[in-house]
Amino acid sequence: MIPVKINHLSFSRNSHVVFNDVNISIDPGKVTAIMGPSGTGKTTLLRLIGAQLRPDAGQILVGDQDIHRLSQKELYLARRKMGMLFQNAALFTNLSVFENVAFPLREHTQLSESMIRRIVLMKLQAVGLRGARDLMPSELSGGMSRRVALARAIALDPQLIMYDEPFTGQDPISMAVLVKLIKDLNTILGITSVIVSHDVPETSSISDYIYLISDGKVAGKGSPAEVSVDSSPEVKQFMHGLPDGVVPFHYPAKDYREDILS
Repeated sequence: MIPVKINHLSFSRNSHVVFNDVNISIDPGKVTAIMGPSGTGKTTLLRLIGAQLRPDAGQILVGDQDIHRLSQKELYLARRKMGMLFQNAALFTNLSVFENVAFPLREHTQLSESMIRRIVLMKLQAVGLRGARDLMPSELSGGMSRRVALARAIALDPQLIMYDEPFTGQDPISMAVLVKLIKDLNTILGITSVIVSHDVPETSSISDYIYLISDGKVAGKGSPAEVSVDSSPEVKQFMHGLPDGVVPFHYPAKDYREDILS
């Protein structure tokens, strides 16, 4: 398990400020949630942690390594300690379930085929899909695809797993399965888990700590119980799903009457 420290992070896209002097501390062995309204940069934060993007200012420490100061070889090795569950599962469509999970093992290790087979079957067993190993991604439901992607994410026994909107578009049964899997994996493997989500009940049920991001900054933080009773306008509106508040429903535009009549 490894900690993640985000110190004075600033990041912009074109003229839009995504993060402005943000500080976040992700404790090892815990489930930390990064929550907030759509468009606040939650997925961008994961990409910054994985060094797919570079910040304008600030520092991101993964373990004791400044992730954006590593050489390409050092970054490649550092990423072996990370697992990522992508929002759309991102399975290779021309590879079977088995080969999708085997891919990182073939890419990053020199293990024998017999050992790769055993590890793949173990990971698929952990997500309840060992019997689906010969299916193609097109034959899977949305929930099954996420579970295969999760098996692939843990194939290398990472110390840090990042989940990008794991519950979006899931039916109640699939969602309950994913919630249980994430919590069980965190407990059994003793890993550090980061969940990016805007699904309040599910994420709160398994998180040890929550950061709520809004308007480029940390608007609230604390345990699920603490955040649920936070009285600040931004946190209260998001956590309780209030339609009216500081987060507007309408995208900025000129006067409605003027726009219609012009």
